[in-house]
Amino acid sequence: MTISSSMNASVSGLSANASRLATISDNISNSSTYGYKRAVTDFQSMVIESGRGTYSAVGVRTSTARLIDERGALVSTSNPTDLAVRGRGMLPVTSEASMSVGNGENPLFLTTTGSFRPDAQGYLRSVGGLVLLGVPAAADGTIPNYPRDSIDGLVPIQINANQFAGEATTRVDLSVNLPATSTRAGDIGDVETLSVEYFDNLGASSNLSFSFTPTVPATGASNEWSLVIRDSESDVDLNGIPDIVGEYVLQFDATRGGGGTLAAVATTSGGPYDPLTGALTIAVDGGPMEINIGALGSSIGLTQLSDAFAPVSISKNGTPVGSLTSIEIDQNGFVRASFDIGINRVLYQIPLVDVPNVNGLEALDQQSYRVTPESGTFFLWDAGDGPTGDIVSYAREESATDVAGELTALIQTQRAYSSNAKVIQTVDEMLQETTNIKR
Repeated sequence: MTISSSMNASVSGLSANASRLATISDNISNSSTYGYKRAVTDFQSMVIESGRGTYSAVGVRTSTARLIDERGALVSTSNPTDLAVRGRGMLPVTSEASMSVGNGENPLFLTTTGSFRPDAQGYLRSVGGLVLLGVPAAADGTIPNYPRDSIDGLVPIQINANQFAGEATTRVDLSVNLPATSTRAGDIGDVETLSVEYFDNLGASSNLSFSFTPTVPATGASNEWSLVIRDSESDVDLNGIPDIVGEYVLQFDATRGGGGTLAAVATTSGGPYDPLTGALTIAVDGGPMEINIGALGSSIGLTQLSDAFAPVSISKNGTPVGSLTSIEIDQNGFVRASFDIGINRVLYQIPLVDVPNVNGLEALDQQSYRVTPESGTFFLWDAGDGPTGDIVSYAREESATDVAGELTALIQTQRAYSSNAKVIQTVDEMLQETTNIKR
């Protein structure tokens, strides 16, 4: 009966508007939730063909969806590990519960923002239990190749607040003036010495000893010196003197155009001298080390001028061991640790995860999502590369809810619900009239 179908259609209308009211209330209640994505309810009419001259109301059905591709505004915070994605892409995270199992299999979840802080074990974890994932860097700070379509290369990011770091010295630049008068006939030929500190592979302090011995001729000037280099970490002889790690004969130019500069370097023992770069290589206890004494004909490095021994400049790389002071995450997702000795080191890189259909992801707790067949397969991009945006630290993403728009939709839903209830009331009155015909 057509009049009965009207009631059924209005009942479905009540149910549909109740579903829409649920999504509206969910959106409004999460208007202050960081990273929340707005839920929507879509209505679709149902049509069943009837015979000519009659019409049967079928009603309405609903479907709900979460608009994950809508992004909220970014707001600044004071925590360097508060992260938000600016643009396309999502942060890889896993659950704290899976890590507590300890079987090494951590599921991949996605989120667009999170406030991550080190827990008791140093893992960067949100209050809700999401642990940030990243690719660990090699010892030299480079990021190795890893599979982009798998989570095999991702590990939970762990920051040890008590960790130490140091850098070994691999290069020393010497700018020293040797007295030209020491290579003249009749001079006593004093040996000039110089000690240079360096740091070994374990961050401990060691020393290189440089001894410059002039060649004193019978007549005239030789302009020649012998350079002997000893390493404090090498073996010592019976007198407690470290072994020689390099021995060279230095010849200086005495002509008017290039007077005082290196003219030739002959290797007696140790690594070779490169006349183009001015570097000679010696083998210290921790490995090879470059000693830059200056290129041939260059005024930078070793010189022989006047009558004074003068170390002009001594510079080197490497640092002693230092303590961790802070953690920073840059726009490309590199997690850098800063130490009190003035160095910083890359510990991890956080990739951004992208899928073809973002709205096809499965919504989970804590504003996290999971890859589904509807979303398509994921791919791990470097932040700022390909279609992805970049990572912003000291920031959170606000809720995507527009409260004014939701309140407007709330009014519309209320009116629609009341109208459907009115139809049911009208049908009831009409059925009552039908019943009264018998009287």
